[in-house]
Amino acid sequence: MIIDAYEYIERIKKLQTQLSNARGIIKPTEVKARLGEIAALENDQNFWSDLEKAALIQKEKSRLERVLSRFNEAATAVEDAQALFEIASDEQDGGALEALSEELPALEEKIDALEVELMLSGETDGANAIVSITPGAGGTESQDWASMLYRMYLRWAERHSFKAEILDYQDGEEAGIKDASILIKGANAYGYLKAENGAHRLVRVSPFDGAARRHTSFAQVSVSPEIDDNVNIVIDDKDLRIDTYRSSGAGGQHVNKTESAIRITHLPTGVVVQCQNDRSQHKNRETAFKMLRSKLYELEMQKRRDEANSAIKTEIGWGRQIRSYVLFPYRQVKDNRSKQSFNNADAILDGDLDKLIEGVLVSLQRGEPIGNATDDE
Repeated sequence: MIIDAYEYIERIKKLQTQLSNARGIIKPTEVKARLGEIAALENDQNFWSDLEKAALIQKEKSRLERVLSRFNEAATAVEDAQALFEIASDEQDGGALEALSEELPALEEKIDALEVELMLSGETDGANAIVSITPGAGGTESQDWASMLYRMYLRWAERHSFKAEILDYQDGEEAGIKDASILIKGANAYGYLKAENGAHRLVRVSPFDGAARRHTSFAQVSVSPEIDDNVNIVIDDKDLRIDTYRSSGAGGQHVNKTESAIRITHLPTGVVVQCQNDRSQHKNRETAFKMLRSKLYELEMQKRRDEANSAIKTEIGWGRQIRSYVLFPYRQVKDNRSKQSFNNADAILDGDLDKLIEGVLVSLQRGEPIGNATDDE
């Protein structure tokens, strides 16, 4: 269907504004100059004598080339779309106008993808992500909801061919989970999943209620980057309480018979991490300390950010949710930050999160006002 000329032009203007913003962030001239510097360094016969430094420069080169290429491709596409539309309009070529109208949504997606690419250039955006899920008040209902989120992130990782390593998993009494932590390994895993930080709300007819009543459940998702040893996080031994316990699991041969699971509490902040994925207490302790360092790093970064929704909430309940998943009386997922609604609730719960996450990242990057949580869904 052909959109009218005014709407098409307005949408092209919006894309041009996005490109202008992207140009200000990328600074193509400076990027080209830096790539020239890197080329000169590569021609130096001593370049590969320091392999660690050379690898970092190569990584920088790949990132700069990728971003510059995507920007140039997007800019050319927008210019072509505008020029072809003007020609088709002057010649009253209905077929060409229809083709351009049909291609416009794909072009808008390309520009949005460029914006997301630029947003994932922070210090830790390229890092692996540690995702922790904790049910809110509500017993079995919330624990079951936490397990649904746990599966959703595993499926998201699978869709991206990312590796997911289970660090901790505590079964609920009747169903679901009490706590779970996953290490998701992949390019920009943290950059994407940082948008998931916050309370998630589920509305559905409870499978645990014989009267088939509608229930509302909450679960907290906390995401932190897996930081390497180059990041200096000072942890004083006197600020820690370390407990050992027997790990739990699905049962059978996979249950540890020794107290190899580790729980570490950082007393000044109240941050608690636990790991039970290995039979070795030493390895679990090592992983737990890595988790603690990552969470403390994220906590410090959050203190420096002004975005109201970026802080980890201590209360998991009404008015705190970043997103609502409504499965009754209709099926819809609504994010309170991007204010976008999606009707493919089942697909989202099966890990189809990209559009939803990108919408949040774009909204926060543009500084758009954050919607308030509502209780009427």
